Amino acid sequence: MAIDPKKHEMPVQDPSVRAHNFNEVALGYTADIAVAEAQRCLNCKNRPCVSGCPVNIRIPEFIGKMKEGDFEGAYQIISVDSSLPAVCGRVCPQESQCESKCTLGIRFEPVGIGRLERFAADWHRENVQVPAVKPESNGHKVAIVGSGPSGLTCAGDLARKGYEVTIFEALHTPGGVLVYGIPEFRLPKAIVAKEVEGLKELGVKVETNVIIGKTLTVDELHDMGFEAIYIGSGAGLPSFMNIPGESLNGVYSANEFLTRSNLMKAYLDDPQTPIMKGGKVAVVGGGNVAMDAARTALRLGAEKVYIVYRRSMEELPARKEEVEHAEEEGIEFHLLCNPVEILGYQNPDDRRDPKNGFVRGMRCIHMQLGEPDERGRRRPYPIEGSEFELELDCVIMAIGTSPNPLIRNTTEGLDVNRRGGIIVDDNGKTSREGVYAGGDAVTGAATVISAMGAGKTAAAAIDEYLKNK
Repeated sequence: MAIDPKKHEMPVQDPSVRAHNFNEVALGYTADIAVAEAQRCLNCKNRPCVSGCPVNIRIPEFIGKMKEGDFEGAYQIISVDSSLPAVCGRVCPQESQCESKCTLGIRFEPVGIGRLERFAADWHRENVQVPAVKPESNGHKVAIVGSGPSGLTCAGDLARKGYEVTIFEALHTPGGVLVYGIPEFRLPKAIVAKEVEGLKELGVKVETNVIIGKTLTVDELHDMGFEAIYIGSGAGLPSFMNIPGESLNGVYSANEFLTRSNLMKAYLDDPQTPIMKGGKVAVVGGGNVAMDAARTALRLGAEKVYIVYRRSMEELPARKEEVEHAEEEGIEFHLLCNPVEILGYQNPDDRRDPKNGFVRGMRCIHMQLGEPDERGRRRPYPIEGSEFELELDCVIMAIGTSPNPLIRNTTEGLDVNRRGGIIVDDNGKTSREGVYAGGDAVTGAATVISAMGAGKTAAAAIDEYLKNK
């Protein structure tokens, strides 16, 4: 049978429609499309795709089940290694991980591994209602700090081994960046809630509104009987450019903007946490978070949305699919540009603070690319005399995040690097006895699947540590 050289297209909402709603953009494969896509897999003996997956999902095996139409069997194979298959199938950068290793991709387009993983997870959620079986307790207690992808993965792996696991989450809804950072149109909140519910069925307890380092300290968790602690608190401290005008009203970090939209329901007709409605918006940055912020602003009613990025399209770090979706929805890209000042005006009618300024625009400068830097990316340089202004009502800074200093400032003996990331060994062990860490709290902002891989590694190390203790 001849192999289709192209992967089967993902059905999506029409751009002119989806730009005005928060419903999921990608609609998912049908069963027939999923089986047809699975048929493209060559079932390589050396399984190169598995080496590209940070959690080592047995990809050819689950795809083999898909070929047979055994979707539940496929899900069961995936769930052995992944606690969040419905999430990974939607937000993982498969094109640079498992699919980049696909043998078929040498001559043709690689197998749509992520799309098949999503289908299997969705099929299970919609068709199988059997709750997970809680394992017998082994008597050991473990605390997880943060309910993002790293913490959820670590919790799930330990719960399956019989550990009494409690997750401590700072916000009022569990899920971490999966719920406060990724918009509904890319990852529906119901998907994340279902994954969390599955962990609760395994016996995992979730305590929300608990800020470790303030409500409780790491030392107090030990005093409460937790024999090991995993810190997966993410990288929630936003970065700014330190240019004039960043303190103006109408300037947001992407963290604040997306959290207000996702968890504080700024998308409602009469929101209690108002953010921009209408006007012109510039998002500074070129990563996935920048795409999320720009596309969210569009759905919140912005007249015009710009992406301002200092390198070219070739260097843009966001996923190709997200960039294409943003372009289809009418978002305009100002590439090889960098802000130098955010311009404001005084609003005498604002009785709250008549001295406070509001955004009216942004002064930018054109850039050119020089030689590659230490990471292999061409370094941008300003072109003298090329400054121009954009007329704006809102600016969103999406140029990266770093770990919040709260835990490191309240935990003695916890070594961190110059960027504030917790220092760990290859197994996630920190400089503190019985304390492990992983995900963005260690590496800074990275991918969901890499955070899950760190949680999985640490869970195995914690299990070994407590067995030998």
